[in-house]
Amino acid sequence: MGIFSKRTKKLPESTGINYKFNEDKILTRLELYINKTYDQHYSSDKIQATEFIIDSGHGDGFCIGNIIKYAKRYGKKAGKNDMDLLKIMHYTIILLGSQDENN
Repeated sequence: MGIFSKRTKKLPESTGINYKFNEDKILTRLELYINKTYDQHYSSDKIQATEFIIDSGHGDGFCIGNIIKYAKRYGKKAGKNDMDLLKIMHYTIILLGSQDENN
């Protein structure tokens, strides 16, 4: 079973914390972005390419490589593009999820 088939609990909607850097709103945007990736061509098959790469033992390098790629690209392609930052966070989450599955 790959990381994309795992179910996790949802965090409570309201924590009562007054976030100084809009972390709650950014996390919501990140969740919406990730949800959209499941509706796109990345998940048109039963197994996503990323899941196959992770299951083949190459997940760490793949995720870290993509994190570096989008970090280096930020501010260069299409300016300071929020999508690059969302992709960095998504690959970080995938890496964390694959580490959790392996431990």
